[in-house]
Amino acid sequence: MAKDKETVSSKPVGPKGPHGNAGPKPEKAKHFWKTVRRLASYMSAYIWGIIIVLILAILASIFQVMTPKVLGQATTEIYKGFMTGVAQQKAGIQVDQFPIDFEAIKRIIFVVFLMYMASALFSFIQQFVMTRVSQRTVYKLRRDLKSKMRRLPISYYDQHSNGDIMSRAINDMDNIAGTLQQSITQVVTSTVTFVGVLWMMFSISWKLTLIALATIPLSLIVVGLVAPSSQKFFARQQKSLGLLNNQVEENYAGHVVVKSFNHEKDAIAKFDAENEILYKASWKAQMISGIIMPLMTLINNLGYVLIAMFGGIQVANGGIALGNIQAFLQYMNQFSQPITQLANLANTIQATVASAERIFEVIDEPEMNDDPVDIPDIQTDDKVILDHMDFGYEGKPLLMQDYNLNVKPGEMIAIVGPTGAGKTTVINLLERFYEVKGGSIKLDGRDIRNMTRDDVRSHYAMVLQDTWLFTGTIYDNLKYSNQDASHEEIIAAAKAAHVDSFVRQLPDGYDTVLNEEASNISQGQRQLITIARAFVADPEILILDEATSSVDTRTEVHIQHAMQRLLKNRTSFVVAHRLSTIRDADKIIVMNEGSIVETGNHDELMAKDGFYADLYNSQFAGNVAM
Repeated sequence: MAKDKETVSSKPVGPKGPHGNAGPKPEKAKHFWKTVRRLASYMSAYIWGIIIVLILAILASIFQVMTPKVLGQATTEIYKGFMTGVAQQKAGIQVDQFPIDFEAIKRIIFVVFLMYMASALFSFIQQFVMTRVSQRTVYKLRRDLKSKMRRLPISYYDQHSNGDIMSRAINDMDNIAGTLQQSITQVVTSTVTFVGVLWMMFSISWKLTLIALATIPLSLIVVGLVAPSSQKFFARQQKSLGLLNNQVEENYAGHVVVKSFNHEKDAIAKFDAENEILYKASWKAQMISGIIMPLMTLINNLGYVLIAMFGGIQVANGGIALGNIQAFLQYMNQFSQPITQLANLANTIQATVASAERIFEVIDEPEMNDDPVDIPDIQTDDKVILDHMDFGYEGKPLLMQDYNLNVKPGEMIAIVGPTGAGKTTVINLLERFYEVKGGSIKLDGRDIRNMTRDDVRSHYAMVLQDTWLFTGTIYDNLKYSNQDASHEEIIAAAKAAHVDSFVRQLPDGYDTVLNEEASNISQGQRQLITIARAFVADPEILILDEATSSVDTRTEVHIQHAMQRLLKNRTSFVVAHRLSTIRDADKIIVMNEGSIVETGNHDELMAKDGFYADLYNSQFAGNVAM
């Protein structure tokens, strides 16, 4: 969506530790098992697919675990033939070729090949099935989230930043998709591999297995002592990185102001100070994290040496076959992998459940109330009626109390007041973005709570100071307000709003694609397009936020002229910034500090010599910003 003067800053992502074993500590879920069960319910429709995946993962792991011992039999056959030949030579027998059973070796290698192929095939099938299951699950979750966001009240969006909502809808969803696709099968594979490797090691030699198990406590001590320190420094690094990113973004966005007030040296000094903090935190985090893997490798190598030494002695004494020692050393290398994988998966799953919890928090938010009210329709000539209306935000005192206003068709209602007075609140109530706390708002004699929100908003069109345009062609942006509009109607609206003249000068005309910020056209041109879009909608009621600031005089004349055409013969609510432009309004609502303080036309309000008169006189003295 293209929008003026809107910067969305992403929260920086902290770096991960090397080898995935000591990155920043993941966010923890508040209700772990409850969230897991709820996430599992989304996968329940694909239970047979999950069962197939688990069976295939187990089979693939079993074949993978068995192959070293089977392959070791080939080594044993070679060793036997070699030792037999040596014995024959010592006995004085002429040996032209060592009696090695190559046929048996071929059979063993063929079996190993089939086992590896079966393992690879099962892994491929289970990955294919799990990808579909995970993506369909996230598709359903994303669909529910999108549907829920449509039913959320505007107050939710007021209380949550765009960055937070986008993070839940995109980052958290991707996190869940990745974990469902990889981690579920990884848990099964790692568990089966660990149990299978341990079983095969015991089947070869329980003594050597005990030596291998003796290295586990040393590994746990290393991880238990070093990893927490590393996580602490990674947390500092992530925090410092966020502060540094914010500082850089702020300085670059406001570089003109920084230079104008000669603050370059101060900005550089602050950057250097924060950069130094980040350097120290990063250096410590990476250094401490970096020593984990060498220590783990050292411990594994110690175990490897002990196994090779004691195993060699047993082979020399005939207590164990050489091929079994070869297989055992392979199992020794595989033994620590599933342990490390399961440890990493614990963090990954914790973070994923936290992501799911954040999504479910949105899905569980209270929705907009669509219950009709017991207020009968009335026959009236008024277009809009505010009947004894009360309104206040949740947990706050009422801002509007027992307010009444009758708007005839074709009347202009101006809403004025200082910045932050609450002018937008009235607009939000008219379009049912917020609900009244008491009384009623009627449209054509019917309480708007007895109408669908779509029906209410179909009567309105908005032209706001923030020129919201979408990424796409100018033509598509014009048609956005009325998908049924004909080509002729769109061009006529563009001409009425002074859009056609400048669009036809663009290389691609109406097919010109507006970029994300719509920065490839000027501010004034963006505003004219929003006015043309309102023309295309052809609404009964207009909501207009004067937007002639920051444009040149000629463009301002075009905008004012287009607005006057748009307002002709239409009921309108105009949020006024320049009081001189609404002197002819039929009624003026005067607001201050969130409350309506006066209502009347210009002459009536000036005669009262109250708040409006002060605003009007002060504005021309240049003292009040609207």
